[in-house]
Amino acid sequence: MMKRQSNENSISEVLKAFIQTNKLEAGLERVDAEKVWRTILGNGVNSYTREVKLKGTTLYVSLSSSVLREELSHGKSKIIGMLNEELGKEVIKELILR
Repeated sequence: MMKRQSNENSISEVLKAFIQTNKLEAGLERVDAEKVWRTILGNGVNSYTREVKLKGTTLYVSLSSSVLREELSHGKSKIIGMLNEELGKEVIKELILR
């Protein structure tokens, strides 16, 4: 009797293959970018954040406070670095605060 070949893969490997095969990376990056923005910048900024959208490599953030928008604009490069570090790869190259 023939032995069965083992085709065992971990769940993470199967999910990665599924995501790549179905080209779902961009959608997951959009969701992750919003989650990371809310996590890293905390409740103070979140209370003024109306919308977070990732289009390509640009993160668009709508804020309800012009003062906060001005304050955050001074540290854009640092914010981008912290977000990309949390995401584990360079997803965001530009940050637009509206």
